Amino acid sequence: MILSDSHMHTCFSTDSESTPESMIQASIKRGLKSICITDHNDKDYPHPEFFDEEEPFVFDVQQYFNQLSSFKETYKNAIDVRIGIEIGMREHLVAYYQKLVDENAFDFVIASMHTIHGMDPYYPKYFEGKTDEEGYQEVFAETIHMLKLYDNFDVLGHMDYIVRYGRHQAQEYSYLRFADYFDEILKLIIEKGKGIEVNTSGFKYGLGFAHPHPDILRRYKELGGEIITIGADGHKPEHIAYDFEKVSALLEACGFKYYTEFRAREPIFQQLP
Repeated sequence: MILSDSHMHTCFSTDSESTPESMIQASIKRGLKSICITDHNDKDYPHPEFFDEEEPFVFDVQQYFNQLSSFKETYKNAIDVRIGIEIGMREHLVAYYQKLVDENAFDFVIASMHTIHGMDPYYPKYFEGKTDEEGYQEVFAETIHMLKLYDNFDVLGHMDYIVRYGRHQAQEYSYLRFADYFDEILKLIIEKGKGIEVNTSGFKYGLGFAHPHPDILRRYKELGGEIITIGADGHKPEHIAYDFEKVSALLEACGFKYYTEFRAREPIFQQLP
């Protein structure tokens, strides 16, 4: 099993109640050798009415580094704790994220599409007046647009995240159905020297596959993609390294021999176990 989880959240993210220490301790119990905590920064998140915070999904970066650096030292003999961030790409926030990432020594930066034209597909309202296929197409088109505008990140997160929330999930979804979009996304990522992640939360959400679909992983490899991180996107200790037992065989079947971790924004290639 791969022993590094590069995508997890703590109570610094509005959608998690788990303390950083609880996630670190659970990672040690799971037998992991390294983790990267990647809490959400989704400035101007469009649904503050659902949360108590004045500005949900934005955290105090200095406090974050202070606390995680302390735990990194405390647990250094048991696990390698790295400090990352997951940013929610939006056109009007390009300068904001550029500054945020430039001014802080993150080990790893995940760029994700959490909102489309100011709406989060998590909420059923996003799909009002659209088929699943139309909703998915809108997300993939916006992903291409954002990749052309912003490149201060390391990997694109959960590329087909939208499929979790469709009315019929994967019934109107496949690589071939959206091949033009995915090929452009993957080519842009490769041209920019960035990567993608295998996000095992897709298994947790009952899709039957991790994000992105194996056909997309296979196509990424065919196009020359090499940088591929592994994360469970856990928000609770019990979700750490979720279904990681499946990942090595999945990647091997798609043509990969290595996976990637990041430290100080530099890729570290590790042979698949």
